Amino acid sequence: MAKGNINVSVENIFPLIKKFLYSDHEIFLRELISNGTDATTKLKHLISIGEANTELGDAKIEISIDEAAKTITIKDQGLGMTADEVEKYINQIAFSGAEEFLEKYKDDKNETGVIGHFGLGFYSAFMVAEKVDLITKSFKDVPAAHWTCDGSPEYTLVEHDKSDRGTEIVLHIAEDSLDFLKEDKIKGLLSKYNRFNQVPIKFGTKKVNDPDFTPATTTDEEGKETTEAHKQIEVDDIINNTSPAWTKAPADLNEEDYNNFYRELYPMQFEESLFHIHLNVDYPFNLTGILFFPKLSPSMDMQKDKIQLYQNQVYVTDNVEGIVPDFLQMLKGVIDSPDIPLNVSRSGLQADGAVKKISGYITKKVADKLSSLFKKDRADFETKWNDIKVIIEYGMLSEDKFFDKAKKFALYPTVANTYFTFDELVEKTKDTQTDKDGNHVVLYTSNQEAQHSFIESATTKGYEVVILDSPIISHLMQKLEGGDAKVKFTRVDSDFIDNLIKKDDTVISKLSDEEKETLKPIIEAAVPKETYTVQLEAMDSDASPFIITVPEFMRRMKEMQASGGGGGMMGMGNFPDMYNLVVNTNSPLVSNILNDKDEASQKNLISQAFDLAKLSQNLLHGKELTNFVKRSYELIK
Repeated sequence: MAKGNINVSVENIFPLIKKFLYSDHEIFLRELISNGTDATTKLKHLISIGEANTELGDAKIEISIDEAAKTITIKDQGLGMTADEVEKYINQIAFSGAEEFLEKYKDDKNETGVIGHFGLGFYSAFMVAEKVDLITKSFKDVPAAHWTCDGSPEYTLVEHDKSDRGTEIVLHIAEDSLDFLKEDKIKGLLSKYNRFNQVPIKFGTKKVNDPDFTPATTTDEEGKETTEAHKQIEVDDIINNTSPAWTKAPADLNEEDYNNFYRELYPMQFEESLFHIHLNVDYPFNLTGILFFPKLSPSMDMQKDKIQLYQNQVYVTDNVEGIVPDFLQMLKGVIDSPDIPLNVSRSGLQADGAVKKISGYITKKVADKLSSLFKKDRADFETKWNDIKVIIEYGMLSEDKFFDKAKKFALYPTVANTYFTFDELVEKTKDTQTDKDGNHVVLYTSNQEAQHSFIESATTKGYEVVILDSPIISHLMQKLEGGDAKVKFTRVDSDFIDNLIKKDDTVISKLSDEEKETLKPIIEAAVPKETYTVQLEAMDSDASPFIITVPEFMRRMKEMQASGGGGGMMGMGNFPDMYNLVVNTNSPLVSNILNDKDEASQKNLISQAFDLAKLSQNLLHGKELTNFVKRSYELIK
């Protein structure tokens, strides 16, 4: 029997480990299972190269709970350790690694050292245990060893009669952690962290039908047949899938395999994904994974079912910030890489050049996949556009390299239900929608219902109107316009159509300058001057007498402010709603207003025309709407 003190200078090191090294106590199980997995895979490798004279057998990791004894046992059938190896790896290297970590970071809660200290995962056991027994038998022909520590620097190390290869870790659970003795609690942790573990994990047993049993059928005197009940047997309850889809070659998977894996990842997600992207790279870093494009909708909780980060099939986190570009964090799926630099508790990402390379690779892979889908079946891509456009538009806005690629497959649907790429749209409209100053005006609507009359005016003239209704579209338009000084996006209701695309021919006003000078103050007196600017314009006589518009620049700045940004415009944060009231001087109604000598009648005509203009822009509400309805009924009596 050997006794000793672990040579550490940090006083009372275990409470410090508990406080700083692992802030989330539940990960003790993940770390101990990871150690067992490493021991099993290392033994498999040694056998394959002829350095271990043993059979791997049906190697698995077994988790068991003894609620009465207040213990949790984690048992593997890996390579095990000799007493000397326990002394070296548990008492010396592991503890010195923990000590080094604590000395360096105990005063800085925001810093942690990188994984790589052999055995640090083992000491996570003391987060929940007041005492730990480690019983281990090496694959080498030497006696087993039994190491015991009660959470102080003191330990004992003696021989043990364990005869089967591998390691058992027995955790004597502390009073403040007794909830970990509940079966549902452990099952939940295994499902969270280890459901795709490389080595099978047994957690209890379950009953299944005996495959070798054939139920007998008997017939009674009346000819009635009775089949005996199927015989059941108890088998190990293996809770993990050791070969998830992302670990396989894409050539070995079909569409159904990907769909099944999506359902396995997200059992509560009832809609299928739109398509998937299989990641597989081994240089200059190792990374595998599968990303799914979900069907996005405005009511969807974007934070639900995030991308999961794994390290050698062990779940680490669903916070993939830095690894996956922001715009792709709306996707679902798995990324697995042993090269992602995590902190010692695997709860956060280290700043590292490799991370940028990984992020860049994922961006390129997604862009290439989208380009391929677009070229392969454009019609199908068009049907999916509304479900994926937010991701693509966000990517175009935030990643220049993605923007360059996506510009060739990003689509712009029109009110006529046709789809154009940006270059196609520019080519299609350059002749008809270029104004007298050479500006190429791309008309768009953000709400087909609310802007219907303006759309109709534009399409009657043969203009294309594209549908741009994403929350970030104002920012993206700014970026698209930056690539061509002559291309201008203009919302279809930002002015009357002849002003949006001014041609050489001008409409002559039926009202003289003197009549317009008389009319303008009459109308200004009847509308709120703090909100509306009155403009008298000569339009077609059959156009609406009053039209309310929002100047494109002002409206876009407010939208950009609302969605974040705003081009640094001073004072735009609380900018009030401002509108133009465009009065058609060629409208018969406007002439009637000018010539009406009855002041009350004149005000009624202005109010009615003004309210109709507001109604067309969904600006008439509450008391104003009630008064408008009453006034309208009076007019038709």
